[in-house]
Amino acid sequence: MSFAVLAGGIMIAFGALGAGIGNGLLFSHYLDGIARQPEAQGNLFGQSMIGLGLIEAMPVISIAFGILVLFGII
Repeated sequence: MSFAVLAGGIMIAFGALGAGIGNGLLFSHYLDGIARQPEAQGNLFGQSMIGLGLIEAMPVISIAFGILVLFGII
C-alpha cells in the first residue's frame, strides 16, 4: 500500500471526525445558551449558523486535498 493512499485516507477521516466533534460542541453550547437566556435565541442562532458554516468548510477542504493526494496530483 502506498503512503499516498494512507495519507489521503487519514486526511478524509480526520476531516470528518473533526467536523462531527465541532458540530456536537457548537450545538451543545447553543442549546446551553438558549436554556440560560431564552430571549437571546435569535442572536445565538445567527452566530451558531456562522460557526456551522466555518466548521463545515473544514471537511470539504480536507476531502478535496485527500482526493488530490489519493490520485497523485499533489
